[in-house]
Amino acid sequence: SVAVADVNSDNKPDIVIANQASNSTSVLLNIGTGTFSPQVTYSVDGNPCAIVVADLNSDNKPDIVTANRGSNTISVLLNVGNGTFSPQVTCPVGVNPQSVVVADVNSDNESDIVTANAGSHTISVLLNTGNGNFSPETSYSVGWAPHSVVVADVNSDNNLDIITANIGSNTTGVLLNIGNGTFSSQTEYSVDGNPRSVAVADINSDSKPDIVIANQASNTISVLLNVGNGTFSSQTTYPVGAIPGSVAVADVNSDNKPDIVVANVGEDT
Repeated sequence: SVAVADVNSDNKPDIVIANQASNSTSVLLNIGTGTFSPQVTYSVDGNPCAIVVADLNSDNKPDIVTANRGSNTISVLLNVGNGTFSPQVTCPVGVNPQSVVVADVNSDNESDIVTANAGSHTISVLLNTGNGNFSPETSYSVGWAPHSVVVADVNSDNNLDIITANIGSNTTGVLLNIGNGTFSSQTEYSVDGNPRSVAVADINSDSKPDIVIANQASNTISVLLNVGNGTFSSQTTYPVGAIPGSVAVADVNSDNKPDIVVANVGEDT
């Protein structure tokens, strides 16, 4: 997993990588003209498979968060200036965390952490208690083996909700934020086989965020339109390449309509 952010405040984007096999993160500073310094590595817990860079302690410097599937933890590395980072602080989450997002889920202007835990069929919510410290996880049950998680306000109440892709139950789960960073039980919607990746965007220009899922066993994407109040229509599916492993949404042809981009693991496309 890789992230790009200006970690040393020189107005040039740097590269941060999660290295599963070596239990580390690599930071490569941009030295100009698209070239980068040799990596500086920092130890994290076992098998970091997902990484996010965000300001966790409100000092206007981006910090690092990894989801460590081998140790059932997240690692937090605070930026201490000039693109260097403190040693990791770890927090336990559910079993086999596969995906991590950072967002303010309780509206206190602090960045909180959400993970999707494939081994325990849960998500973990860790609220930021200030200065880059976090409360113990609160766990919520979702479908079988969630591999991807995103947050978005799907019911227009100005609170961020949680959406998962549940690879083992062929569903997407929606957990509505009921205030103060707590969430309702999930509502599940059926999708095609082995949903691996989820994205959220307003696909049909009605100012409501819709759900897009990459289904790796059926070689399809699913689109579920938001019909209001945080509920969604049944899926519409579209064929894509073999074993779609990741999906993103962006306007790639400048027509002010969001397009869908899929990475297909099975045919290198």
